[in-house]
Amino acid sequence: MIQSNPPLMHHYGALLRNSGEPKQAKSFNLQNPSAVDACDLPLIDLAALKSSNERDKKACTAAICKAASEWGFFQVVNHGISHDLLRKMRNEQMKLFEVPFEKKITCGLLNNPYRWGTPTATRSTHFSWSEAFHIPLTMISEAASWGEFSSLREAINEFAPAMLEVSRLLASILAQNLGYPKDAVEKLCDAGTCFLRLNHYPCCPKSKEEIFGLVPHTDSDFLTILYQDQVGGLQLMKDSKWVAVKPNPDALIVNIGDLFQAWSNDEYRSVEHKVVANDKMERYSVAYFLCPFNNTVINGCKGPSVYRKFTFGEYRHQIQEDVKKIGHKIGLSRFKL
Repeated sequence: MIQSNPPLMHHYGALLRNSGEPKQAKSFNLQNPSAVDACDLPLIDLAALKSSNERDKKACTAAICKAASEWGFFQVVNHGISHDLLRKMRNEQMKLFEVPFEKKITCGLLNNPYRWGTPTATRSTHFSWSEAFHIPLTMISEAASWGEFSSLREAINEFAPAMLEVSRLLASILAQNLGYPKDAVEKLCDAGTCFLRLNHYPCCPKSKEEIFGLVPHTDSDFLTILYQDQVGGLQLMKDSKWVAVKPNPDALIVNIGDLFQAWSNDEYRSVEHKVVANDKMERYSVAYFLCPFNNTVINGCKGPSVYRKFTFGEYRHQIQEDVKKIGHKIGLSRFKL
């Protein structure tokens, strides 16, 4: 048995045995990197939003809305978050994941937001070779919850407000394009409703065709902002094909979530994406999820609604139930009229 921190191989092997699947899974051929084209996501310079030239401002906002409609993903540079703060966040994240597995699952940090593998998986196609701390940002101000990880708390206390500012700026532009007031998203999402997810993808000794780093999924929020390292591995669905996202050291990656797709009546796209496993290098990323209050009602903005009205809390509950019953998320299709 190959030992790892966390013991992902043990979990994966048990999953294969209990599910009765063949040891060499055949259903992952779409994950083969040799069969995936690399893509350059739309790259948007947010400095134009502060320009005195109205034409430049309008071109920038139009590019954001176009990318949200055609790709569901885009990159932003000159976003206002310093490289020093990004490096600080990455260093603290790496120190956290270097802690022994036994300590990560017992340290009690922030009411145990630590996750590894996929406990609900019933098949290998539902299994993710990764670990994460999914942190509710309501708790970052509670110093007692952090124990010995006070320097991580300090980094997140700087990082989270900076990500909130960028996410609100982009969400405001996208909302206004749909006809919503400028402050519509700001009223629905505040610093306490959002989440930060620290991701670590350990080296995977199995072949890349067998195991996902993170299984294909869409995000359940309004908007996600991702800060990733230069290892690569993120892929998204474009024109019914998987395409690999080239890492850009100066850019943050932005993607539309399910709530924005429903809010926009499908004008914006919440696109399926995944992370491929890597047998040579470990990978780190930090995701900021712009989420509303649980009682926020999601209803289409224009014309006949594509989806029935639902609250964010109802949507989260339905996803949890689907994962328990069938091992994966179904998502917006359950709410279509």
